[in-house]
Amino acid sequence: MSLAPDERKLTSRGQERRDELVRVATEKFAEQGYHPTSVAEIVDGVGVGKGVFYWYFASKEDMLREILSDALLEVRRHQHAAIRDEPNPLTRIELGVRASLDWLAQNTAVMRLVDFAWTEETFATVLRKGREVSIEDTTRHLNEAMSEGLIAPGDARAMSIAIRGITEEMCRMAADTGEGIPADAIVRMTLNGVIG
Repeated sequence: MSLAPDERKLTSRGQERRDELVRVATEKFAEQGYHPTSVAEIVDGVGVGKGVFYWYFASKEDMLREILSDALLEVRRHQHAAIRDEPNPLTRIELGVRASLDWLAQNTAVMRLVDFAWTEETFATVLRKGREVSIEDTTRHLNEAMSEGLIAPGDARAMSIAIRGITEEMCRMAADTGEGIPADAIVRMTLNGVIG
């Protein structure tokens, strides 16, 4: 009995090959669109056969779900690295927003995939889970800021949703226009909204 792609332990060379497939697929999906991009185009871009693709991924759909899951995990790691030792919950929010913006500025192709993924239920499920984790994290920081008297009491969850919405929409606009992400404006708007 053979193992499913997600159950296999990868060597460092195997991980490099998988990462190369993901890199090429991400670029092609972002440039051409998900549906028009074939597995053949992805493997041709890496210089391998289709068998190699199916060693790592059960399907093109599985690959995109993994790309989205990996991206959400990477953003979260980037945020945690930025806020790790910060005691002030409001500063943690600022640093977390800046870390998200920094990661997204370096990964604009992923933002295009996220936009597409929201339109298809099979992929939107992954994004909803990531969105909920992000909202819960920010809500926790806001509740802490409220309990410390740093901001007035209010609906921390609603504020978290607003922070995420502003951040995501500004990143989407920057990706669409090719302009840089206005990090200072986003941070100022989100924090002024929270502080009042």
